[in-house]
Amino acid sequence: MTEKKYGVMICGHGSRSKDAVQEFAQLAKRLKEKFREWPVDYGYLEFATPVINEGLDNLKAQGCTDILAVPGMLFAAGHAKNDIPSVLNSYQAKNPDVNVQYGRELGIDPKMIAAASVRVQEALDQCSDDIKHHETLLMVVGRGASDPDANSNISKVMRILWEGFGFGWGEVCYSGVTFPLVKPGLQHAAKLGYKRIIVLPYFLFSGILIDRIYDHTDIIAKENPEISFVKAGYLNDQDYVIDTFAERVHEILEGTNVMNCQMCKYRTQVLGFEAEVGLAQESHHHHVEGIGTGLGDHSHSHDHSHEHNHSHSHDHSHSHDHHHHPYPHADHPLGPVTMEGDICESCPMKIHGKGINGEVCDKCPLKKHV
Repeated sequence: MTEKKYGVMICGHGSRSKDAVQEFAQLAKRLKEKFREWPVDYGYLEFATPVINEGLDNLKAQGCTDILAVPGMLFAAGHAKNDIPSVLNSYQAKNPDVNVQYGRELGIDPKMIAAASVRVQEALDQCSDDIKHHETLLMVVGRGASDPDANSNISKVMRILWEGFGFGWGEVCYSGVTFPLVKPGLQHAAKLGYKRIIVLPYFLFSGILIDRIYDHTDIIAKENPEISFVKAGYLNDQDYVIDTFAERVHEILEGTNVMNCQMCKYRTQVLGFEAEVGLAQESHHHHVEGIGTGLGDHSHSHDHSHEHNHSHSHDHSHSHDHHHHPYPHADHPLGPVTMEGDICESCPMKIHGKGINGEVCDKCPLKKHV
């Protein structure tokens, strides 16, 4: 009987942002330090290289017979439930000599809450005012998904942080896909009478959505100068995040790897999403696999490196069709189109956050075209 050799595969979403790619590469490097006895590799669904199959090939070339794959994602929505499993299943079918086992997302976990609390505390430590916690509102910003189960997790994260810190109030909003978006969310929060609003992007990595979250925070702050707006950092490779990833890998071997399917819209009827029960499990990212940012600090011979987009900083304003099932609230007035920059009526381009051929309008006072 052939002796097993394990390898660890981190499956990310991919991003056009070089910063996000570098941050994911750094996370993979830190995980290599956690699993010194096993090879560790990574890959993406889209917009960056290496793609997932390349990372799997690299582990196989190093003699791995059993690959422990985990999604590099905060919550289990379509990417973690459908797209990544589809890629892994296809690879398994073509490589029967390798056993690929899939772990669960980071999810709601005490260590992830601890990582978020570190970012909130860092933001508080930078405040020079004497505003009390009960005079502070916490706004937790999620990526947003077409999966209500994943979206609801942000509310739980927010509530635990709100109660843990003893803030006066807590709210959630999203960067896209669902509602409310950041701008209406912050506009609503500003009306509640709190002296300070802390904006926490509950994202793993940087990217254009992080920039837009902070830009929209600045816009609402200018409209409400009596309120102190504080921008907390995203999670990145905070130590508790690394520990959670390591735990997800060990769960596969321990037999405790259970993805939350109780509220999965593909497996049970969820209010508003009944039509999606039983949809085929398939990836929607073949047309953009490997397209985008590629850096060169990975062990492969070709040039590449690493989302909440999505990783999860995925920008759904791009023009190609993902073929996702239609979102039932697509015409909601507070969303769910991925947030773009503010529109300046005096600007001839009038499409902040989207831009025309990447141009900046010098006549525009906001100068937000990207």
